[in-house]
Amino acid sequence: MLAVSGSRRQKAGERLSPAGLDAALAYAALGWPCFPGTHSPVGGDRACSCDRIGCPDPGAHPVSAAWAIQATTDPEILTGWWAKRPEANVILPTGRVFDVFDIPASAGNMALDRIARDGLPVGPVAAVGADRHLFFVATRGAPADEDEWWSCHLDCSPENVTETPGMRWHCRESYVAAPPSVLPYGRAVTWLRPPETGPLPDPLRLLEVLADSCEAAE
Repeated sequence: MLAVSGSRRQKAGERLSPAGLDAALAYAALGWPCFPGTHSPVGGDRACSCDRIGCPDPGAHPVSAAWAIQATTDPEILTGWWAKRPEANVILPTGRVFDVFDIPASAGNMALDRIARDGLPVGPVAAVGADRHLFFVATRGAPADEDEWWSCHLDCSPENVTETPGMRWHCRESYVAAPPSVLPYGRAVTWLRPPETGPLPDPLRLLEVLADSCEAAE
């Protein structure tokens, strides 16, 4: 199991690195590219550190539009980024090493119960506050049939899988905020099942369970 909580005990005379950097370096060790994300500013009347008034995804999007090109696993680059932005959240691009099924927390709890009951394979699972669950699965990459995938992130369309309201499938050209990111109004992104070394589950094998759970939670 990989420790990605971002917290550790300080040694005498040691300067603690930002929690986001510790996590980003741990993700990089797994081969997961990372990029700095926005965060909740201290004070002021905005929910996001970006300059956008009425940001639709505060604290949960990359600090730059160049994230898709610049995201990296290079520890030196990651360390430099977080040295400049110690409060930055952690953004993980999807559609490279993994895809992410993003569903309501109520449906996520149902799915986890069924997965455990049926002995199905499950990979890392994160909670976004009390609102959403993120299921990490093997990426489908770029399917030959373009209808087999769709991407979801800031300002994207559609917002949900048409056949399964409430579900978002983050694949290529998308991203998710990862633990230990902290979002506005005290919401934190935390691991329910931390990442481990080894293969990720087949997305199509979990899709039916997650879709059924979304429909049951309606």
